[in-house]
Amino acid sequence: MANVNDDPQIYQALALPEQALERGGVEILRLGIVEDELYVSALPAFKDAGEWGEVLSEVARRLGAIYAAQTEGLSKRDVTIAIAEAFVADFGAKPVKATGKSSTAKKPAKKAGKKLSRKKR
Repeated sequence: MANVNDDPQIYQALALPEQALERGGVEILRLGIVEDELYVSALPAFKDAGEWGEVLSEVARRLGAIYAAQTEGLSKRDVTIAIAEAFVADFGAKPVKATGKSSTAKKPAKKAGKKLSRKKR
């Protein structure tokens, strides 16, 4: 797991996105790693807990874009697929062998600025 700072007494929090500072909003998920242990804080923001799947898939796509932009030779698609494969494998899904046909070619990619369908509490 990541360790940005060698000083264990300093927690390295991320800055708020500029859009949040300008327009407001609500933080629904915060993750941190302390001594190789994952800590999670979350707001039960949706009536249907299954909507978190949509949020997590959008997070995976955005992480794919971040890694691809910061690492030469990585594509957003490859990083996003690697994240998704690790996600489902962690739940015990069996790996699927590639058939040579791309199932993603049939579906248009979702835009990074996509708004999630959130239901009010």
